[in-house]
Amino acid sequence: IKDCLEQENLRYKYQDVEIPWIQTKPKTPKARKVEKKVAKKKLVGTTEFPIILDKTVQVLVKRPKTKSRSKREKEDKEEILIISGIELERGALVKFDVFINDEDEVGPESSEFAGSFTNVPHKHGKKDKKIKTCLKLGITDILEDLDAEDDDDVLVTIVPIDSGREKEVVTIEGIEIEFD
Repeated sequence: IKDCLEQENLRYKYQDVEIPWIQTKPKTPKARKVEKKVAKKKLVGTTEFPIILDKTVQVLVKRPKTKSRSKREKEDKEEILIISGIELERGALVKFDVFINDEDEVGPESSEFAGSFTNVPHKHGKKDKKIKTCLKLGITDILEDLDAEDDDDVLVTIVPIDSGREKEVVTIEGIEIEFD
């Protein structure tokens, strides 16, 4: 068997081919118009927590530090979006996507896409029916791509894909941004 693990022993060698898509990022959106951005953020207003995740939710989140950071500072400390106190039924199928400074129609292929939360239903283990967890997403690169590094706050959009059934509700206790 050990002879088969080395390609050269089989007199076979794969061609060295460049893989161009490995280091590529999604195309960044066109530069945002300041008036549109400010108007959209004003429409959101303030959000009362806890949030029941039964529809798309937009929350304006204050950033901890708004001055431009150097490349070295960005490498040292990642800006982290924390969605805390996600409470759900242990046996519920739950999935939601998180977007930053959402512009009209976006999907996982957009640069505004920050990540997803998924709970696969399982009924074994602890007797607790409810579980409480959090989601942490690195957003430094996203803010850089969106040219939003100097913004005082960020518009976070949570889109429920599947948030349980009628009896199984998902609640979120808070959303904040901090440095790791």
